[in-house]
Amino acid sequence: MTEKIEIRPFHPHQHQAATKQLILAGLADHWGTLDLSLNPDLNDIAHSYAGETFLLAFAGSSLVGCGALVQEEGMPGYGRIVRMSVNKANRRQGIGQQILRRLEETAVQRQFHKLVLETTETWLEVVAFYQANGYQIIEHRDGDTHFEKVL
Repeated sequence: MTEKIEIRPFHPHQHQAATKQLILAGLADHWGTLDLSLNPDLNDIAHSYAGETFLLAFAGSSLVGCGALVQEEGMPGYGRIVRMSVNKANRRQGIGQQILRRLEETAVQRQFHKLVLETTETWLEVVAFYQANGYQIIEHRDGDTHFEKVL
């Protein structure tokens, strides 16, 4: 990795289209196809994640990754990591780990004591990524692997 990565908050007027494209490209890359109806939150990220933490990673002026931290519904003190994505050309350079670390720091500031997340069970490199970052598998359900991490 030659350029320093800068992690910044999402700003809708500057980043809506590029962030949506980044996430959808990652999903299409993994699944080989894309059902846009499954991702309505991406049509208005600022509205969908209002009051939450949505971070972007930049290499220079290029958006290379993103991730969000939201309050887990009905679970005080729990946060959920969602919408983690790194541009295909920039993977395996530590960008995802930088985003995840910043989200974890934010979770502590927001007084969450546990983080949860899920990913597709067959997305083995992503499962390994979360395990390498201290997340424990708590269950496999409906084709997904569910994780948690005590902060």
